[in-house]
Amino acid sequence: MRTTSLFSISLLALALSGCAKDAPQASTAASAPAEPNIVAVAAGAGQFNTLVAAVKAADLVETLQSPGPFTVFAPTDEAFAKLPAGTVDSLLLPENKSQLTAILKYHVVAGEVRAADVVKLTSDNTVEVQPDSITASGSVVRVNAAHVIKDDVMASNGVIHVIDTVLIPSS
Repeated sequence: MRTTSLFSISLLALALSGCAKDAPQASTAASAPAEPNIVAVAAGAGQFNTLVAAVKAADLVETLQSPGPFTVFAPTDEAFAKLPAGTVDSLLLPENKSQLTAILKYHVVAGEVRAADVVKLTSDNTVEVQPDSITASGSVVRVNAAHVIKDDVMASNGVIHVIDTVLIPSS
């Protein structure tokens, strides 16, 4: 009798373990790696090296890694290269940190504004308080003088819209 019970238990355990392989798996969302934040997305993209250096120099990394959400109009390295010679180097100096911070905050909107919403706006309020002018005509979206060249790059704490020109707030 004891041998039969052990044999039955072993068969039951084997049957249940086989069923577990066929059972629907629990959602892997909890075990999937978290979507990177805005700073990590920008750093990993390869086209925002100057922007990431500027964010570090302005001590805004921690802010842009916080939960947000934020919308960042992110100028590419090519956009920074369009500035007059020496401008970027000058802005990265510690004595120009407040000016750099103001410029960077002019590229950030509190809240998540996706492309579908951007095209409906005529302006937005940046973290720098000054509004950006937004125009949309067909598939062309402009923020001040900058063209949005790629939209809705998602991050865990917001969205990035890639622009081709650095936005400079008025004095």
